[in-house]
Amino acid sequence: MRLLLVEDEKKVADFIARGLRAEAYAVDVASDGTMGWKLASTVEYDVVILDLRLPDLSGAELLRRLRQKTNQKPVLVLTAQDSTEDKVETLEAGADDYLTKPFAFAELLARVKALLRRPVEKRNDVLQVGDLEVDRAKKQVHRAGRRIDLTAKEYALLEYLAAHPGQMLSRTLIIEHVWDASFEGLTNVVDVYVRHLRAKMDDPFERKLIRSARGAGYCLTDEMG
Repeated sequence: MRLLLVEDEKKVADFIARGLRAEAYAVDVASDGTMGWKLASTVEYDVVILDLRLPDLSGAELLRRLRQKTNQKPVLVLTAQDSTEDKVETLEAGADDYLTKPFAFAELLARVKALLRRPVEKRNDVLQVGDLEVDRAKKQVHRAGRRIDLTAKEYALLEYLAAHPGQMLSRTLIIEHVWDASFEGLTNVVDVYVRHLRAKMDDPFERKLIRSARGAGYCLTDEMG
């Protein structure tokens, strides 16, 4: 899952981004509304976390632009404005949820998870490919009933593959969705993490689920081939 955080207070942005990345989310951070708009209009995000008081372009204007584009990506608004009128106005403008500052990170995380569960497209909390199950709500993985422990980034990679079963995904596409804009490494980092995944959830089993094609990328499938 890739999230966009638009927040001009650096300490707040660092705190939120660090916590979300620890939960296996890829997070891009924009420190003003103009950069937030540029990212939101060019990158496919699963959730946008948006402060209302931003330099250059206000959060309210950014939200309006997103909705004018019929952009249905969930938006969680963060703001110190806590009056009922502010909340109603923001929700009617197109926000999906509203969290006032100061806030507990646990509540923000719970609200992000709730937004991700909403069926913008048909979305299953448990992804299944063959005897592999990926529980998005609990961030747990089982194969043939056996629990498989993964690092945060291994889990994020597997979840992305499992959400697109049978689809060959390029290394570049995987990096765009599993890593974030701060990543400056080479695309072969995907190969490294795929090897880690194979060692944990393919090698111990007779049936292999991760397939590769030279120059094309990787896919997760239970189909024989």
